Amino acid sequence: MPARGRAWTAASRLEAVIVTATLDEASKSAWCREHGVYQAELDKWRASATTALAEPEEARASPQATRQDRKRIKELERELLRKDRALAETAALLVLSKKVAVIFNKGEAE
Repeated sequence: MPARGRAWTAASRLEAVIVTATLDEASKSAWCREHGVYQAELDKWRASATTALAEPEEARASPQATRQDRKRIKELERELLRKDRALAETAALLVLSKKVAVIFNKGEAE
């Protein structure tokens, strides 16, 4: 187990939570002192593990939401492509208009 001042890995924190789950307060305090952990840290690790185990089921997207997301992504990609084409066309027209202006200005200078 890591000593005080070293980082605890996620696996070692989970193991610590499991090991101390069945201990009474006195044993848990002794374990914490032995391994250089505050009880508040241990409680935070327990809460974090509980939250992490509860989230995957709640965070899972429904098939309908997934379909809607795919449809929205497709629409956005189509709109982005349209805007890219419009921008390229505008840039080409700007370049051509500058070339025409240069050509006509040369003709007037002569």
